[in-house]
Amino acid sequence: MSFIHPSALISPQAILADSVHVGPAAIIEAGAIIGPHCRILARAIITGHVELGANNEVGCGAILGADPQVVGFDQGIKSKVVIGQNNIFREYVTIHRGMHEGGQTMVGNDNFLMVGVHLGHDSSVSNHVIIANNCLLAGHVEIQEKAFLGGGAVFHQHIRVGTLAMVRGGSRISKNIPPYLTAYESDLVSGLNTLGLRRAEIPATSRMELKKAFQLIYRSGLNISQGLEAAAQKTWSSEALHFFEFITASTKRGVCMSRTPFSNKTASHITH
Repeated sequence: MSFIHPSALISPQAILADSVHVGPAAIIEAGAIIGPHCRILARAIITGHVELGANNEVGCGAILGADPQVVGFDQGIKSKVVIGQNNIFREYVTIHRGMHEGGQTMVGNDNFLMVGVHLGHDSSVSNHVIIANNCLLAGHVEIQEKAFLGGGAVFHQHIRVGTLAMVRGGSRISKNIPPYLTAYESDLVSGLNTLGLRRAEIPATSRMELKKAFQLIYRSGLNISQGLEAAAQKTWSSEALHFFEFITASTKRGVCMSRTPFSNKTASHITH
């Protein structure tokens, strides 16, 4: 059964499922599509550019579907914010619609965006992602499955954060973060996201393969191209292959690097 607070402003041209909850002073504009069992809390704004799937919670003061922050943007452009199901958007989350005609900002399923998170235009968040308070994502940022972004971290446009990557709070990221790694400070990685890998039930054999893959790229003394060439000569687990494929595809912005120098002993162990 639906609940619509008397002070909510809902356009007759908005489409709401029968079981939607809308709180005080919330605004839902013409063209918005709200799926079943969604909760739109007090003073939230859903513009007419939003398609919201089932069982989502939109927190107090959140704004979904506003125009992108682009100088000279043509408000007549038709673009969207497309959201899956079972997501939580806490207070004051902001998600901007696509920049170009037909463009989309996308959020998948089972994600948790905490207070004050911002998703810029044309960004995408996959599934089971956690983004902590006040993270800022610029346009065209891609977050892959089960990543965790620490509070206050900021992300440059057109970068990718890989599967099960973890970013420490307050980090400043302008390069791609390969899957399964922990990133910190400015474009640095410290090693594998070991805790995340265990929680995701990645097998011990695959975790060991990922450790070897990390050492080959970051601890062997080879540059990225040489490390990828060396990797191509061996057989790897599916997770390690995903790690190498992500790095291979990171030609535009490059990948975060490691501050820790390699040792000759480590290089000898990896390459022989």
